[in-house]
Amino acid sequence: MENNTMKTLILNGSPRPKGDTASLLQIFTDHIKGEYKIVNAYRCHISPCIDCRYCWENDGCAIKDEMQEVYDYIQECDNVLIASPVYFAELTGKMLDLGSRLQTYSSAKLFRKEEAVKKAKRGAVLLAGGGSGGVERAYETARMLLHCVNCRDIHEVVSCRNTDKVPGIEDREALDGVKKIIAFFEENR
Repeated sequence: MENNTMKTLILNGSPRPKGDTASLLQIFTDHIKGEYKIVNAYRCHISPCIDCRYCWENDGCAIKDEMQEVYDYIQECDNVLIASPVYFAELTGKMLDLGSRLQTYSSAKLFRKEEAVKKAKRGAVLLAGGGSGGVERAYETARMLLHCVNCRDIHEVVSCRNTDKVPGIEDREALDGVKKIIAFFEENR
């Protein structure tokens, strides 16, 4: 019998376990159906890409670390959520380090002419920022990472801004956005 439990991969780029990103992720995980796996970019043992070009000719990555588990989960999950604070209008550095390891999927398509992730997924991006600046650049980077893992349908960005004055957990628009991501992920399941 096939397991039809919805699976969601959450890539968390926040260094603060009780910060705004974490509080919004808690709402998400409290309400999402199925199972989920959270990969915290600041607490996992995942090295950034070193441009060794192993993936130009080989499946996977030459670096053997916790990313191997993430690669396995990417193959089977239905949804991918990237959640990150916004630093200097971009995803956090550690999220970018983790994201650089998705290079193997781009290399599969570009150099080996293979589709490394066969199962299509839905993707979403959840961003939090203390300043009043925009989230467009961070969202575009996150979308690029989601495309690497075969997210063909990506929800519009959900963000809370100005968290220095209004905590993310009190931002009504962000809370509504989290609920919309959940509904988007669960649609047609």
